[in-house]
Amino acid sequence: MQTKKQKPEPLERSGLKHAAVDLLSRRDYSRRELWRKLSPKAASSDDLEHVLDELAENNWQSDERFASMFLRSRAGRGLGPLRLRQELREKGISDGLIEWAFEESEQDWYDMAVEVARKKAQSLGSYSPEVKAKLWRFLSYRGFNSDQIQHALDDVSSGVSC
Repeated sequence: MQTKKQKPEPLERSGLKHAAVDLLSRRDYSRRELWRKLSPKAASSDDLEHVLDELAENNWQSDERFASMFLRSRAGRGLGPLRLRQELREKGISDGLIEWAFEESEQDWYDMAVEVARKKAQSLGSYSPEVKAKLWRFLSYRGFNSDQIQHALDDVSSGVSC
């Protein structure tokens, strides 16, 4: 016979703070992400707001730090600026803070598009119109704009004898 699993009691402020600190000890989270993770466990939304405010005041949670680290991490995986902006918006980061994070990163998106295109082109084989179309779609999916994609494709095509 199976026993029903009882739903845990809602957490008060101290329990919410403990759960939030436990999450933040593993990685940075945006305020919205913490809200989403903790709101089902919270006894009241006021308690959760108070805990999130306290974490921000103590600089244990920082949307600025999260945006900067997220941008650096995901750009390191070869994602472009359009996709990264969208992902940061989904994480609850404001447009102003996104712009700040991009200015701080000093990433050369054209060079990154070239690097990603070269790597993908190697796996696709000889350069042809079909490969060019595949590279365009791939770079677009990765979040590069059309100027960056064209720059990368020009670079890849000049480095390959057709």
